[in-house]
Amino acid sequence: MDYSRRRFLQTAAAGSAAAIGTNLAHGVASRTAADLISQDGKGKKLLILGGTRFLGPHLVDTALSHGWEVTLFNRGKSAPEMFGDLETLIGDRKDNLTALEDRKWDVVIDTSGYVPAHVKASAELLAENVGHYVFISTVSVYDDKEGKPLDEEFPVGTLEDETVEEVTGETYGPLKALCEQAAEAAMPGRVTVVRPGLIVGPLDNSGRFTYWPWRVAKGGEILAPGDPEASIEFIDVRDLSDFTFKTIHDSTFGIFNANGPGIGCSMQELLHGCKMVLGADAKFTWIPDKFLLDAEVGPWMEVPLWIPSEYPNGRTVIAKAIKAGLTHRPPGETIRDTYKWSMTALDNPRTLGRSLQAEKEIKVLEMWHNQPASE
Repeated sequence: MDYSRRRFLQTAAAGSAAAIGTNLAHGVASRTAADLISQDGKGKKLLILGGTRFLGPHLVDTALSHGWEVTLFNRGKSAPEMFGDLETLIGDRKDNLTALEDRKWDVVIDTSGYVPAHVKASAELLAENVGHYVFISTVSVYDDKEGKPLDEEFPVGTLEDETVEEVTGETYGPLKALCEQAAEAAMPGRVTVVRPGLIVGPLDNSGRFTYWPWRVAKGGEILAPGDPEASIEFIDVRDLSDFTFKTIHDSTFGIFNANGPGIGCSMQELLHGCKMVLGADAKFTWIPDKFLLDAEVGPWMEVPLWIPSEYPNGRTVIAKAIKAGLTHRPPGETIRDTYKWSMTALDNPRTLGRSLQAEKEIKVLEMWHNQPASE
């Protein structure tokens, strides 16, 4: 724990609130050393399918900082005012790709492909006019039932009926795998598939990480889930954006797991890191998996990053991506910037997602403290 605390203290000191204030005011966090890459997008054209939700704005920010001419294609329904100065083509991947016809781009980044038929249609339409197709997928594609290490060769999930288009908890991963295959079939040898794990950081409206900096900053007694040494994985959205452009700049094709942090992190490190980075007066009460499950506390969505030990949870192997240029900023920076952003976004009920409510946390803590003394 001493090493962990030193690491977080060191990373918390990197940068200042003043240095990131301007970009955070516009909803996108500070740039990192990756922005020292030469402006090698200058004179090149980039199309982003989507672009206005979470990862999308970070990709736009990175692209513009590298000199790209950016065009967005979306339905114009999610934050249409966000990039009013960029060319935005309006259409629907389901049945209206007309705006993409007879246009040329050097690269397309697909952030919004969930249905194979939609990816097939867009990739086939663009195949003659785009040199490089980047598809943002997910580590959820893997058919992991035993918690084995997951490298890019691990089998992916399948669907008995591949015409299914409804995205559910069960179909999400297999559908994404089919989307990957559809893109590659349309543009063989010219596709990069990026498979991120849990994406976190500023603009995250899922609450699956944001809850912890927000809750720790409030202080007091905090319900801490399961095994303190349990390994957790997440990737800062800005690191994912930087890696995506690294593959583009290097013309790197193929499939890459993009997860992290590469140096490893436990739940205990994360919570103590939040405490130190945010200067919080917090006390952690660690409650075992079984007690929480018996108390009907939900893993992952209700208590973010908590995966009980009885659940399969294979660690993602990211060696291939690291070799291709994936880097990770210190976790303390992710904690700090996510918290600062959350303080500007709490009027949006999605910011904390379906994470643990205060009343339930108090109730479960009371149950834990009031257990009959063991004989």
